[in-house]
Amino acid sequence: MSVPDYMQCAEDHQTLLVVVQPIGIVPEESFFRIYKRISAVSQVNVRDSQRVLYIRYRHHYPPENNEWGDFQTHRKVVGLITITDCYSAKDWPQTFEKFHLQKEMYGSTLYDSRLFVFGLQGEIAEQPRTDVAFYPSYDECETVEKRIEDFIESLFIVLESKRLDRATDKSGDKIPLLCVPFEKKDFVGLDTDSRHYKKRCQGRMRKHVGDLCLQAGMLQDSLVHYHMAVELLRSVNDFLWLGAALEGLCSASVIYHYPGGTGGKVGSRRAQGGSLSAEAGNRHRPGALTSNGINADTSAEIGRAKNCLSPEDIIDKYKEAISYYGKYKNAGVIELEACVKAVRVLAIQKRSMEASEFLQNAVYINLRQLSEEEKIQRYSILSELYERIGFHRKSAFFKRIAAMQCAAPSIPEPGWRACYKLLLETLPGYSLSLDPKDFSKGTHRGWAAVQMRLLHELVYASRRMGNPALCVRHLSFLLQTMLDFLSDQEKKDVTQSLESYTAKCPGTMEFITLPDGLKLPPVPFTKLPIVRSVKLLNLPTSLRPHKMKSLLGQNVSTKSPFIYSPIIAHSRGEERNKKIDFQWVQGDVCEVQLMVYNPMPFELRVENMGLLTTGVEFESLPAALSLPAESGLYPVTLVGVPQTTGQITVNGYHTSVFGVFSDCLLDNLPGVKTNGCTVEVIPALPRLQISTSLPRSAHTLQPSSGDEISTNVSVQLYNGETQQLIIKLENIGTEPLEKLEVTAKTVNTKEKLYGDFLSWKLEDTLSQFPLKPGKIATFTVNIKVKLDFSCQENLLQDLSDDGISVSGLPLSSPFRQVVKPRVETKPINPQESSKVGDFSHVKTLEAILNFKYSGGPGHVEGYYRNLSLGLHVEVEPSVFFTRVSTLPATSTRQCHLLLDVFNSTEHELTISARNNEDLILHAGECQRMAIQVDKFNFESFPESPTDGTQFANAKQLEEERQQAKGLEINSKLDICWKIPSLKREGEASVEGVLNQLVLEHLQLAPLQWDILVDGKLCDCDIVVNCKVGDPIPLEVKLTNWSKHSVGPFALTMTPYQDYQNGVHNYELQDAITFVGSNTFYIDSVKPTKDSVYFGALLFLYTGDFYLNIKFHEDNCSRELPLSWFCLPSVHIRAMEPTVQTKL
Repeated sequence: MSVPDYMQCAEDHQTLLVVVQPIGIVPEESFFRIYKRISAVSQVNVRDSQRVLYIRYRHHYPPENNEWGDFQTHRKVVGLITITDCYSAKDWPQTFEKFHLQKEMYGSTLYDSRLFVFGLQGEIAEQPRTDVAFYPSYDECETVEKRIEDFIESLFIVLESKRLDRATDKSGDKIPLLCVPFEKKDFVGLDTDSRHYKKRCQGRMRKHVGDLCLQAGMLQDSLVHYHMAVELLRSVNDFLWLGAALEGLCSASVIYHYPGGTGGKVGSRRAQGGSLSAEAGNRHRPGALTSNGINADTSAEIGRAKNCLSPEDIIDKYKEAISYYGKYKNAGVIELEACVKAVRVLAIQKRSMEASEFLQNAVYINLRQLSEEEKIQRYSILSELYERIGFHRKSAFFKRIAAMQCAAPSIPEPGWRACYKLLLETLPGYSLSLDPKDFSKGTHRGWAAVQMRLLHELVYASRRMGNPALCVRHLSFLLQTMLDFLSDQEKKDVTQSLESYTAKCPGTMEFITLPDGLKLPPVPFTKLPIVRSVKLLNLPTSLRPHKMKSLLGQNVSTKSPFIYSPIIAHSRGEERNKKIDFQWVQGDVCEVQLMVYNPMPFELRVENMGLLTTGVEFESLPAALSLPAESGLYPVTLVGVPQTTGQITVNGYHTSVFGVFSDCLLDNLPGVKTNGCTVEVIPALPRLQISTSLPRSAHTLQPSSGDEISTNVSVQLYNGETQQLIIKLENIGTEPLEKLEVTAKTVNTKEKLYGDFLSWKLEDTLSQFPLKPGKIATFTVNIKVKLDFSCQENLLQDLSDDGISVSGLPLSSPFRQVVKPRVETKPINPQESSKVGDFSHVKTLEAILNFKYSGGPGHVEGYYRNLSLGLHVEVEPSVFFTRVSTLPATSTRQCHLLLDVFNSTEHELTISARNNEDLILHAGECQRMAIQVDKFNFESFPESPTDGTQFANAKQLEEERQQAKGLEINSKLDICWKIPSLKREGEASVEGVLNQLVLEHLQLAPLQWDILVDGKLCDCDIVVNCKVGDPIPLEVKLTNWSKHSVGPFALTMTPYQDYQNGVHNYELQDAITFVGSNTFYIDSVKPTKDSVYFGALLFLYTGDFYLNIKFHEDNCSRELPLSWFCLPSVHIRAMEPTVQTKL
């Protein structure tokens, strides 16, 4: 016997072998449809008996195996069923002849045979025959199963007769010697009358009868015969047949212990009812019927159990039998099949290690030269058996060998599809899956080197199958899952192969369905490159949307009355992980930053890399990048534009690497860090771009609020200079710009500013709104720098109080009864008074212009944007006032303000004041200028320019009032400077240089005294002309600008003459006389009220006369400051009447 049956199992020993074959040309589909119906009748209950016959059908059986039928009767073909087509009566004789020829092939062993003819109708078909069945067609054959049952009953009749014939002990008859084919030549010339020979014949016959009993459903009798055969054959050392008797004993015991079978599929050898044999099913019932139909007592059951082997003894007997088979070279097939049967029994007993020993023995059994198909079958069965005992890797090993045999070089047409299919079946044994998700978590399972070898073989088989898509999929899987185990050279080789395949068939994210229905999932390249973190970026500062604050405030609903709640904290933590606290804007480019790493030893080119999103229509703008070899963490920014509003979730990214398109989802990347994946997209807003007339600044402003400045400009100005900044506002978005608010803020400066640093008129700009996309509006800002002009250096000598010409103005020093000494100006900052003045020091002013704008759908939803312009101003000093003082003027309502002016520029400079001539100052030159000014009525100012409650103490209030006074004085002086060579000009402010004493000198006294002579106001150098002999009216008017009532007062007027040599003549009783008293009494005067007192003078002689006015010292006058009693001088010129007539 040369062809092993790897599907054999122990229960096959009780089956009858029936061969079903076609005659002539029968359609394969039709044949197997009938064969399937025939093979369904696998067990038949014997009529008038409780025995069951089991049938084993084969559509192909080698005739040489049939020669071993005497050795083991289940190998003998006892039935033949042939199927043929015959559509005409003339073909019938030839068809029937072929049937007889077919029977002759198995003629020596056949019990009975049948011929099923399809298509023949008529007279021949109507003739009743037992061995032939006629059917009109393959669809009209309802009685096939019934015919098969009748056929099996006929086989049973023959089988039973043979059993009875062989089992009967005919003493006197010579028992024939049963032989296997290779023994016949060995027994030629033996002594047939020897006792040894007779025992051999008896032993072999007993074993043969045991086989017949087992086939006939008599399990108890078969056990008895097998035991007798073992004793007889062991005594004559007939090892081959002794092994067969032991194997028969094992098979009968297996059938008893495991009625469900050992073939792997329970009931696979049973009929549809799934009933067991009558004996096996009823062996536990004492009153069960035996095969002879007689009630058996319990002694029969006890005897059967005694003859039956235990599960452990079964394996021992199998080992013994196989050892006997191993003694015979020609019994290799028998030995192999016995090993397979033993393994199936051990698999049920869950004795894997012993089963592996039997399988290992089966591997090394030498058979004849096997064909490639037989090798494939052998290795496949070995793989299946190893799988059954739980040796998955060993199973995969033999299945892989079977796959390699499918494509052996000796095969003219290699079966690459079968090879590929078998290779796929080996994957679980090597802990390999074709789903990349199984490799994304935990440690690597299995031997990576073996897995890579297997994947390479899958790629090669796919290529030989002519399926490049499969090649790409398996190579992608190899590169993705085995990247950590590939050497640098292997990485290069695999990527080169992959690129060559993708040039013909690019890799996609589609499932690949194989012909057997298996689906290969896509393989995204999540490691090419490796992504470590994903961060959604906020919009640039100038484009970030802000929500307009409502009256109730924002996020009221999220507030909790509890200070801390673990439930709230937990939910907020999840919220933070999922949703981000900033917004994106519809129609604006949004960014996501990925930190990626290239693990390859060469430059990695990633094409078409973009974002995968859900929730909002999103236009991804793909990027291409090139990562250096083993680059380390490398930032990559992916961008896109949301087209609609709502919640958008970034699920992952897509790439194209080596021609393979990948969709990499963040859920499949457990090691990726992210700040959240969901962000809100708000409606579209306009985009404002600003450009200015000034150059960009190298200085970047850093405001304390942390906001970024989109544009920085710089300008250089002299102190006091004013310049216009023209800003162009361009709407570069797609929505109209409808609202605009402008605010300014000075930052990072310790300098004190006077006046408005930045000023503008927004109405002119708003008149151009709404600003359509692409349109430009202009906005003008006035930059005016007025810092402190004071300097602590006394560059000029003090001026004495005599007449000195300063800037060409003659100053007289008229007589005053009360003359206060001039006091030096105190420095504003005492700590800097000792320093040497640095007149070239450049000071810096920085400010931020903030443009708050909105429009379009975003404005309707209450959103706006901020755009900031940084302004960097370098202020160079122009002029300094190094000293300031005052001199009284001839008028009580005026005084002279003396300013020491220093030109700190490198250019010639002119400085002027209102109603004054220009004063020319060369570079670095200092001169004094005198400005005659009217005194100021500061009492009319309010207590404070703002609400007094804002000031913490009286000192702050006083400083604020002093600033207001300085501003008033500066506006009246109108001091300006010009640099003709540069064509630049500006203001010079005295606000920061006026001290308290100077302010007092510049202030009008609260009590204003006016003296009128002959109706003319006397003051300064005014001379009143009068005639000698005429009485001259004299009026004294007092106006009270203080806050309290004043008076009463008494003042006396004494006339005198000034001889201009220091001598005053008061003895003028003969020249002047008063009409009435020369003493004026003034009653109390209320605030803001005035009082007028009248008198008269009579001049008797001509000449220039003056009036000396003195107050009487009383309580009222002593309580008030002396400066309140400053009266104007009175100069009267008396002339002759005749002279006046002549004139």
